[in-house]
Amino acid sequence: MRDSFLGWHRLLSNRPQNGAWTAASAPATASLQRGPRSAVCGLTRRGFLIAGGVAVTAIGALPATPACTLTSEQEEGPYYIDDETLRRDVTEGKAGVPLLLAVRLVDARSCAPLKNAALDIWHCDALGVYSGFTADMPRGGRPGPPPEFRGGDSFQPGMPPPPFGPGGPGFGRGPGGRGPRQIDATRFLRGVQISNEQGLVEFSTLYPGWYEGRAVHIHGKVHLGGEVTQKYAGGHVAHTGQFFFPEDLTERIARMEPYAKRLEIRRTTQEEDGPFNSQHGAQCLLNMEKLGKSEADGFRATITLAIDPPATPALVGPGRDGRGRGGPPRRG
Repeated sequence: MRDSFLGWHRLLSNRPQNGAWTAASAPATASLQRGPRSAVCGLTRRGFLIAGGVAVTAIGALPATPACTLTSEQEEGPYYIDDETLRRDVTEGKAGVPLLLAVRLVDARSCAPLKNAALDIWHCDALGVYSGFTADMPRGGRPGPPPEFRGGDSFQPGMPPPPFGPGGPGFGRGPGGRGPRQIDATRFLRGVQISNEQGLVEFSTLYPGWYEGRAVHIHGKVHLGGEVTQKYAGGHVAHTGQFFFPEDLTERIARMEPYAKRLEIRRTTQEEDGPFNSQHGAQCLLNMEKLGKSEADGFRATITLAIDPPATPALVGPGRDGRGRGGPPRRG
């Protein structure tokens, strides 16, 4: 499965750096089977829906003017690290089913592609471990939230808490509050990419594993107004959300290696997952397409997000005060 993934990563790495593949310029091998639907993310608390699409024949072949309204906010969780390193391939040699994540960002007010936005993603590896928190694996290798965690990410009672206040650290806010953060130097499965003229962002990553208390997911933040060097700095957070995977597919992936090593750890389904049910997770399901003949060859996952660029939304989830804690610009 890794060889197949590397081939696709070379394909993506060789694309024009100032844009995405178009139907005319993409190599013939870039063509993928057409999926049954477009994945869109966005029933908001005000009842709005995104109704847009991501085409599946090539990275850049997307509708020019999708219908859209604002994507809902979802909780940040306790494992965010304020370290926005620009890179497309975030795998760092980790084992797992290859995943090409393609996200289209659009302006919710005009439906125009949102260019020069930074999409910041992070998720656990196939064994349920988040980089930066590799030592937080209590009870014989079962990852848990950092100490003192209360609220957010819906962890089950009795799991160890984090070294910061509800919601953990966050971009633009500095460390949260209750003592020193125990963050190590690992950064696998974390990265930032800048959207191109078509609003497209793409990552080479892996299908996430699971840990107690959460359905399988990928976290994301959209940053705007910052500066780009080797890292993304400054600006503000315009959106915080999560991407989810079809349950039937996750069930099959869970029986492959290395995921199968975790079968003794009970997997939380979307029906049981707090954020999925309370924060419109059903509207943020990824559209999945096989990259090869076998599911072990990997998937391309697509979704569209509609963002209000000047907004600085409050963090959502248990323990949030609703006073816009997610938004102040970061210095440097």
